[in-house]
Amino acid sequence: MRINLASVFVDDQDKALRFYTDVLGFVKKSDVPLGEHKWLTVVSPEQPDGTELLLEPAGGHPAAKPYQAALAADGIPVTSFAVDDVRAEFDRLRALGVRFTQEPVEMGPVITAVLDDTCGNLIQIAQHT
Repeated sequence: MRINLASVFVDDQDKALRFYTDVLGFVKKSDVPLGEHKWLTVVSPEQPDGTELLLEPAGGHPAAKPYQAALAADGIPVTSFAVDDVRAEFDRLRALGVRFTQEPVEMGPVITAVLDDTCGNLIQIAQHT
C-alpha cells in the first residue's frame, strides 16, 4: 500500500494553482472540470508519477473553512513538504514574497519552517539532516 493522493482545502483553486506551481514549483497534473469546481492536482516535478496533491475547494464542505481557520489560528501546518535545504528554500520563497510564520528551526534530526500558502493553510517545509 502507498499514498496515492493527499489534499489541502483551498479558498480559490485558480489562486492556489498559481501559488503551488509558480511559487512552490509543483507542476499541474490533473485539471478536470466538475461543475463550478474542478479536480485539480499538482505533483513534484521530481516525481511526476508520485503522490498527487489535490487542491480541494474549501467551499465544498461546511467543515472545511472552520477546520482551516482552527489549524491556522493554532499555528498548525496542514501538511509538510520535503526539501533538500530548508534555509535555501526559505530564502528563495521569502524573496518571492512568501510569508513565513516560523523561520527555519532545528528540531533534532529535522530542520523545519512554516509558510502561509495564501489559500488558508500553513504548510511546513522540512529537511531531514
